Amino acid sequence: MSNLQTAMTRRFRRQLPLALAKHGLLIAITLIVLVPLATLLFAAFKTTPEITSGKPLALPSSFYLDNLISSFHKANVLLAVKNTSIIGAVSVFANMIIGSMLAYIIARFEFRFKRIVLALFVFGIIVPFYTTEIARFGLIKDLGIYNSLLAPILIYTGADMVQIFIYKQFMDKIPVELDEAAMMEGASYFTIYWKIIFPLVLPASATLAIIKFVDIANDMYIPYLYIPSEQFRTLSTALMLFYGDRTLNWAGMSAGIIWIMLPTLVVYFILQRYIFAGLVAGAVKE
Repeated sequence: MSNLQTAMTRRFRRQLPLALAKHGLLIAITLIVLVPLATLLFAAFKTTPEITSGKPLALPSSFYLDNLISSFHKANVLLAVKNTSIIGAVSVFANMIIGSMLAYIIARFEFRFKRIVLALFVFGIIVPFYTTEIARFGLIKDLGIYNSLLAPILIYTGADMVQIFIYKQFMDKIPVELDEAAMMEGASYFTIYWKIIFPLVLPASATLAIIKFVDIANDMYIPYLYIPSEQFRTLSTALMLFYGDRTLNWAGMSAGIIWIMLPTLVVYFILQRYIFAGLVAGAVKE
């Protein structure tokens, strides 16, 4: 055996435990994620006796579709999709405008107390969301928008540092000469932002829209607290219909979760490439 082969063998033996550990960890994480999903999917097509048999990973004896049909009507999925879409679309659009405007100011302008402003944004993230709940609830009541779609829209609207970071990374790649040329043509700062900067950061906007919409669609706390009426039920709060005072309809709950997952999964799988493009594009300097 040559010296090269000996060195490669020793290197392989040294790296083998680490490689096994990494692959073992990946397999464990994959199982942690997939096993609950598989249990949920199987339960949606099982009868109640099959669910209570104590074999969650067993395949259903037959694809029992009554759970999906009854849960679709009981949860009023179409109404929930409509309300969730309205809340998500308006909130996402407002977030894109606010986040891109703030990023434009930070990326293109120097002003006094700029660092303090950024520090205040970071401080707002550090403060737990629920610590301001009493004040926020009182404000919503005083504004007269409690139990209306405007309440969650107003709460969800607001730029955070993640949005600003994504937009700023894109704007840093846009040459300042474009701004200067537009100003020489008499364009205002808002015109530059709206007609030049904003169209160029559409990949970032797509990233923000997908992440924010999925986050809003999955949130149960805000809709449950601020829009309790049945007419404003969202995808997440529709699950509460399967809870009884002393019972839980596991078959209906599982089927309901499947219906609720479908819209966000469809949006994610169609537009997932924009998420990764938006997150990494600003990290590469041309």
